[in-house]
Amino acid sequence: MRVALVHDYLSQNGGAEKVLKALTEIWPKAPIFVLFHDQKKITEFSNSQINETYLKKLPGIKKYYEWYLPFMPSATERHNLADFDIVISSTSSFAKGIITNPETLHICYCHTPPRFLWSGTHKYVTDLRCNFLIKGILPGLLHKMRIWDILTTNRVDHFISNSKTVENRIKKYYRRPSDVIHPPVAVDEFYTSQLTRDFFVAGGRLVPYKRLDLVIKAFNRLGWKLKIFGTGSEEKYLKKIAKPNIEFLGFVSEKDKAELLSTARALINPQYEDFGIVSVEAMASGRPVIAYSKGGAVEIVVENKTGVFFHEQTWESLLNTLLKFDTYAWDKEEIRNHAKKFSTPNFKNQIKKFVDDRWEEFDKGLRQVELIK
Repeated sequence: MRVALVHDYLSQNGGAEKVLKALTEIWPKAPIFVLFHDQKKITEFSNSQINETYLKKLPGIKKYYEWYLPFMPSATERHNLADFDIVISSTSSFAKGIITNPETLHICYCHTPPRFLWSGTHKYVTDLRCNFLIKGILPGLLHKMRIWDILTTNRVDHFISNSKTVENRIKKYYRRPSDVIHPPVAVDEFYTSQLTRDFFVAGGRLVPYKRLDLVIKAFNRLGWKLKIFGTGSEEKYLKKIAKPNIEFLGFVSEKDKAELLSTARALINPQYEDFGIVSVEAMASGRPVIAYSKGGAVEIVVENKTGVFFHEQTWESLLNTLLKFDTYAWDKEEIRNHAKKFSTPNFKNQIKKFVDDRWEEFDKGLRQVELIK
């Protein structure tokens, strides 16, 4: 059984890349096909054969890849996957648009339908920093890309979604069913601590949709200690509005993050996430999560047992929840045991079984066609 893995592009380390890494551990001989690979940033796949498209030769592609979006659909279609029985695409944008032979099974692990084309398209156009001419052309370009994106859904034999939130989006925009398999979390790399320090923690990529501005506004008023880890385009603005009780840690290693989470009072999750890996990491550290009650958080957090929710995405709602936080008794081991449901071994077992079962069905169908002939 010859397996190939297809990913959008390798330019940042995030949840999608952790999924791809787990897939390479299940199928270590499977080559990886991507639009381009930033080898300086992404070094985790050195043992895999990585195939890139012509986009890798374009100037500035690794830093300014958003400007090359119009070329990505056709570049994706140029991946030659004729030699493989099973192709697994891991995507939040283009990888599902590959073209495969009739004898090839295509399974798509969908992190989300592209936000810039669907659920977040209007905000994407509004927030994009460019001149009025490009903003005038962009809606027409996105319209054409939406047509291509819809057409590519017919090239997928089976969809896997990373959460019920994404399952609903796939159903809404693509009119296709999907099976939910939550992404892998390295829960064994995190641990509980007997020491709980007097600070809360938040972080990840410091970008607008993470809504860390709400956390800062709430803690500005409370005066409580808050530590924020991570970097991103919003970092300068967030530092500007933060008071001295809020500390920015910048990039932290996985080891330092584990220590940070294990000693914090709680993790604050103010964003609308598809899943929320950092929330699981906090629970693997025995710490509760204070989360906005939308998206993947409601699949991860068990209210009053592994965390609490605030129900309006405002600093006022978050502040009211924080004021009630100490009224709950938190059991570190119960929280950590819940997080183990999202472990990497569980993910691998589920994915392997799903692919094996779908291949058995697919191969049986091919053999029946041959008999008819």
